[in-house]
Amino acid sequence: MQVPYYIDLLGTFVFALSGALAAYGKLLYRDLFGISFTAFITAIGGGTLRDITLGVHPLAWVADGNYLIVIFLGVLTAVSFRKTLLRLRKTLFLFDSIGIGLYTILGVQKSLSFGVHPLAAIILGMFSAVFGGVIRDTLVNEIPLIFRKEIYATACLAGAIVFVVMNRFGISANISSITGILVIIAIRIVSVQYRISLPRIED
Repeated sequence: MQVPYYIDLLGTFVFALSGALAAYGKLLYRDLFGISFTAFITAIGGGTLRDITLGVHPLAWVADGNYLIVIFLGVLTAVSFRKTLLRLRKTLFLFDSIGIGLYTILGVQKSLSFGVHPLAAIILGMFSAVFGGVIRDTLVNEIPLIFRKEIYATACLAGAIVFVVMNRFGISANISSITGILVIIAIRIVSVQYRISLPRIED
């Protein structure tokens, strides 16, 4: 199996974990079904949007039961270690940053493999990364991160561009992937740590 497949599974697990933790943080969703539902939608949301746009049939999580298994493992991990994970500051933030890094680069890779234009691949990578988080935040009654002042989708675009440029120069796919993922995570952490945000449009 190729590396992108494992990246997809890892991204699915991380997003399921973040979805379950976010749901647990809300009293209304502390039943197991509510937590599992939020985790599932968070985990498959971005990948489903990507695959539908690319015309992939059947969808990855429908054709391969391993996706459902890793979602279950994500929920199990979140429920079993919820107190420990929630006590750690910025745990959800960290898992979300890792998740968008993995999903962005995977989305770009998969899009390029279908022959789409690199610019379209970059946008699809960003969409597949942030869409699951948008659904998660909406379900738990939070304003989605892409609508806040934090640098979020911009980090995905930056990492995707780095990957595409490195790929154009013939650099190893594994090195390009890891670099792109780390760029996204680094931008998210630095921007939040130092409260860096994009300029606002004033009235």
